[in-house]
Amino acid sequence: MLSIVIPCYNEEDMISLFYNEVEKVNFPLEKEFLFIDDGSSDRTLEELKKLAEKNQNVNYISFSRNFGKEAALFAGLKESKGDYVVVMDVDLQDPPELLVEMYESIINEDYDCVGTRRASRHGEPPIRTIFAKSFYKIMSKISDTEIVDGARDYRMMSRQMVDSILQVNEYNRFSKGIFSWVGYKTKYLEYENKERAAGTTTWSFWGLLKYSIEGIIAFSDAPLSIASFIGTFTFILSLIMALMITIRTVIFDNPTQGWTSLMVIILGLGGLQLLCLGILGKYVSKTFMETKRRPLYFIKEKNDKKQ
Repeated sequence: MLSIVIPCYNEEDMISLFYNEVEKVNFPLEKEFLFIDDGSSDRTLEELKKLAEKNQNVNYISFSRNFGKEAALFAGLKESKGDYVVVMDVDLQDPPELLVEMYESIINEDYDCVGTRRASRHGEPPIRTIFAKSFYKIMSKISDTEIVDGARDYRMMSRQMVDSILQVNEYNRFSKGIFSWVGYKTKYLEYENKERAAGTTTWSFWGLLKYSIEGIIAFSDAPLSIASFIGTFTFILSLIMALMITIRTVIFDNPTQGWTSLMVIILGLGGLQLLCLGILGKYVSKTFMETKRRPLYFIKEKNDKKQ
């Protein structure tokens, strides 16, 4: 059986449309649709209930509030029953027609996972494209975990790989990194970027920027090294400046003047200190959240039909 995990947040217009499009795919295995309602404020849950009543292969989980896509992904993987599991977005930007090719690659080419990546970003705002490409370049340089440029969450995985991912039960999750970190033989299929079939995205630019920062912190300690380097560099620079001032005053009888330049230096160093403290504080906050061991989500309502 193939379990299809679909996180949803305010996607009432897409539920039936998504199901119908995926059902058109002539897939060789029985399909289980597992929708995760991430605390939607619209009629998403009502649409899921209607769909589940009409179709035996549809199950859903509804959270008590919005816990975020990462929690929804984890819940879907945990509740899935299939021998193979695929993660898809409900907006149909993940082409359903690739499902057959993904399955054949796993079966015939001995892959554990077949992921997807966008060959281009046509249709995206230019500023988002620039920041996305910059993020992948930075991650490739500062992290030992490979995150493929343009990679999507849309991927098909074997049950063994899914079980390994579920063992990574950390609170601060970045699934793109976790998918890569657990290992396993992976292949990527390229496709052209597609627009949403209906509705509007709930991801804002600032939301994506925050998500990318979470990814950097989760899979690299490079920011801490940069902060240490900045501190060392500014300390050495201050020693050099102190030596220069001493020479000017003692040898050339030229006392240092300039209140403005002094204030610029003080403010500059103060800003660098706050920056380094902010970086350190971000890592400390993540450690703090991990030690609390809070659940990733709470399920308010679910159905669970036998497959």
